Amino acid sequence: MKKYQSGFTLIEIMMVVIIIGILTAIAVPNYSSYLIRSRITQATAGLSEKRVRMEQFFQDNHLYYQAAGGGNPAISSPACDNDTTTSQYFDFSCPTLTATTYTLTATGKSSMAGFTYTVTQANVKATTAVQSGWGTAPVACWVTSKGGGC
Repeated sequence: MKKYQSGFTLIEIMMVVIIIGILTAIAVPNYSSYLIRSRITQATAGLSEKRVRMEQFFQDNHLYYQAAGGGNPAISSPACDNDTTTSQYFDFSCPTLTATTYTLTATGKSSMAGFTYTVTQANVKATTAVQSGWGTAPVACWVTSKGGGC
């Protein structure tokens, strides 16, 4: 009568460990890249929405900004107010604002620190800063993929 061994050999277990290690080495960086790409949409969508609000304000008032004077308060679009709460990963601001021009900026925070996107009244989109591995900045588009793709 023959007695058969049951279970796995050490070689079989080591092969499974190696395969899992290889899959992990590929999956983790790709997943991290995927998360960053999905978070970038908060910046681009936020800037697009704020740009529409700026243009609506311009249509109503024929200016983007008017300084206070002559007893009148300053006039500017609410879209240009510093916004640090709408997005978990980006702060929105309007560092350049005149009667006829503006620049809206989305600056990364938390895990998105290092990314900065802008849009102007002429709908000129730019990426002024990116994290390492995401291309070079500045570029005249919104970088949305690793390697600098727009």
